[in-house]
Amino acid sequence: MAQVNEIMRHSLPMLTVDMSISEALDRMLESGLSGLPVVDVQRHIVGFLSEQDCIPKLINANYYCDNRAKVSDLMRSTPLTVTPDTDVFELARMMGGPKPKLYPVVQGKKVIGIVTRQQVMRFLNKQLKTCLMAY
Repeated sequence: MAQVNEIMRHSLPMLTVDMSISEALDRMLESGLSGLPVVDVQRHIVGFLSEQDCIPKLINANYYCDNRAKVSDLMRSTPLTVTPDTDVFELARMMGGPKPKLYPVVQGKKVIGIVTRQQVMRFLNKQLKTCLMAY
């Protein structure tokens, strides 16, 4: 059984609730990820902000040239998460439906990484190739 801790990304930028949307987007775009966890000072997850969450607000912000929105205004305060010992195949099943494309990985409430659909796809492809070579 393969676990998320084998494929997850360990280092990633974090967002805070009081961060401006502009600063949060800079971090998100620099990370190459389509969303980032929002954490408190102990790195405990308090939310998640995705590109999809930001686009409607960005349209308004650009129209009115207004950058007063904070991460807390747009984030989802009940994000879906996985643990490091989550089975990769179970996560793949979750990602096959309408669920998110990436999940924060938490131990307790502390964010320790992130796992993306691309990482899961890469793992599944490697597993398939290994299986095919065995035949």
